[in-house]
This record gives sequence, C-alpha cells and structure tokens, in this order.
Amino acid sequence: MTREKTVSHSVVIDADPRAVYAAVSDITQMGRWSPENLGGTIEHAADRPDGLTVGTSFVGANRRGKAEWVTGCVVTAADPGRRFTFRVHRIGLRTPRVRARIATWDYRFESVEEGTRVTETWTDDRPWPDGVALLFDKAATGGSTFAQFQTKNIRRTLDRLKSELEADHRTDPAQG
Repeated sequence: MTREKTVSHSVVIDADPRAVYAAVSDITQMGRWSPENLGGTIEHAADRPDGLTVGTSFVGANRRGKAEWVTGCVVTAADPGRRFTFRVHRIGLRTPRVRARIATWDYRFESVEEGTRVTETWTDDRPWPDGVALLFDKAATGGSTFAQFQTKNIRRTLDRLKSELEADHRTDPAQG
C-alpha cells in the first residue's frame, strides 16, 4: 500500500490576506489554533527584528495525548499575504537534536471576494518505506495514518483560525 504523502484543506476567512498571513506566520501563537502544536520559539530572535524571513529557524513545541516533543524548523517561504512555508528537520524530547526529514507545512493565502482563502498543506518528508511508516503512524496516532490524522488537524486548525480572526474582525471598530 502506497502511503498518502500530502494532504491539504482550505477555508475562506473574512479578513485581509496580510492579516491572515500575520496570524499564521506568528509561530508563537499557533498553539491557539492547532490541536497538536503548542506554539514556537524563534531561534536567535534578536537577529530577526522584522519577523520571520526565509532561513529563520524556530523550535515548535508539540503534544499528542501524553506525548510531548519539540521540532526544529526552518522557514523556506515568507511572502506576506501570499505564502508561508517551513520544513521540519529536527526532533527531540526537550531539544530537537535528531536530524531527520520529517515534514513540510505550507500555507497559501489567496484574496477572494469574501476575504482570504487560506490553504494549509502538510507533506510527509520521511524517506521511510511505506510499510514502516504505516506501522509507526498507527502506533503514534492511535490507529490512523499520518495523512488521515493531519487532515483532521488541519481542518481543526483552520476552523479555529477562521473563528478567531472573524470574531476579531467583527469586534474591531477600525473594520467598520
């Protein structure tokens, strides 16, 4: 059985593409929307006074059930209002020490009549044989493949992001 290596989902948010981009690319806040990610810390933040740019490294904190781990990530695309992408390339329990191709997360922002269509895509970068990945995935997720598991996570993340940004939009007097 060949494993599915890429899944994505889109949602339209009644907000400007730059505002949606700003929320998503603030990796310290991702834990507000993601059911698994708890947020992140920019490595050498003092060197990045203008935010995340291509090449910025950060550490993401994660939790699934009782399991907690951290990942080392690097920004590979940072085009405000259009695209934000990062690659996960290290993992560990307290410090992301183990180098490995793990995953790529990509966010695309498209201006549409109703606001912004944001598409979140997860790509499995693990160079593992499909059978090994399937066994690992089912053990790590409680019976799902990572593609199935991430599809649910992406939908939850985007639904929560939409709810929060649209609530902020409705309560912001500057928005009319």
